[in-house]
Amino acid sequence: MAKRNSFKKGTIELLTLAILQDGDCYGYQITQSICDKSNGIITVTEGALYPILYRLVDKGYLTDYKKPAGKRLMRVYYHLEEAGVIYFHELLEEYNQVKLGVELILSQNQSSSEIAMGGENIEQKN
Repeated sequence: MAKRNSFKKGTIELLTLAILQDGDCYGYQITQSICDKSNGIITVTEGALYPILYRLVDKGYLTDYKKPAGKRLMRVYYHLEEAGVIYFHELLEEYNQVKLGVELILSQNQSSSEIAMGGENIEQKN
């Protein structure tokens, strides 16, 4: 079955903010945390993540700073600001509302399917 990314694209920002609630991270570390914490179900490339990080920094939700990693390498770490915590909770509420709506639609659709299948079973028994 082919993997679809349409749901994932809308949630990377939410997941990034969730990861940063545990502490400051650099980009690759965020991608690995998302993969690890989702048991490999959700993977995010650094190429998809960095535009989101830049946008979150520009909006004041995150700050970034450089820290040496070895003799010549500098890593950019991202820190969740108070405005980012508030934004995270807004996104989480929006996500939960959408999730609830989807579950309601699917449960009604499933009930309709079960009724239709039940009707076929009854006809087959008679």
